[in-house]
Amino acid sequence: MTSDTNGRDEDLDTAAGAAAKDAGADTGAAPSGFAANAPDEAAASAGGDAERIAALEAENADVKDRLLRLAADMENLRRRTEREIKDARTYAVTGFAREMLAVADNLRRAIEAVPAEAKEHGEGGLNALLDGVEMTERSLLASMEKHGVKKLEPEGQRFDPNFHQAMFEVPNPNVPNNTVVQVVQAGYAIGDRVLRPAMVGVAKGGPKATAPTGEQGAGEAG
Repeated sequence: MTSDTNGRDEDLDTAAGAAAKDAGADTGAAPSGFAANAPDEAAASAGGDAERIAALEAENADVKDRLLRLAADMENLRRRTEREIKDARTYAVTGFAREMLAVADNLRRAIEAVPAEAKEHGEGGLNALLDGVEMTERSLLASMEKHGVKKLEPEGQRFDPNFHQAMFEVPNPNVPNNTVVQVVQAGYAIGDRVLRPAMVGVAKGGPKATAPTGEQGAGEAG
């Protein structure tokens, strides 16, 4: 009797152990080795993602910097091209204008060669000829000015080395020192550059000159 009882108890213990094992399998309990490796794999994955993000951010910053530099270069090129086009339009006639200065000089010499008495008492033919020469000179100067060439009128202005070339000094205590009192040869400017400086005589011995009244900062026309 006792032997039968002990056998039944052993059978119950065996059944209970099998049931517990099956319960553990059903609940999906992980092996102890897998549980230990899971944090390391997660950390490694997070580190890899951080490196990729850092690389992408660096690449993005580099591309942005290159685009900004390219935009700045294009803007500088646009401004330089506009300036060169403007200069080409303004100073394209520089060579031709210099050639025309000799014509203007000869017309002025022809007008000044006629004495004042001859103008007052001259015959109708002489006056008509003189009027024609003066009209031609005005027309030439107007055409030159239309293309940006302007005759300088320095007499009475303070001497400006950018536009005037001093030929001699004239003692004159009545006007400020370094004032242009005589023009020997007319000067011309094209745009903001001097085409030919005016040859002038300047006053000497007068009071100290005031601030400049003429053009400033001109360069030589190319």
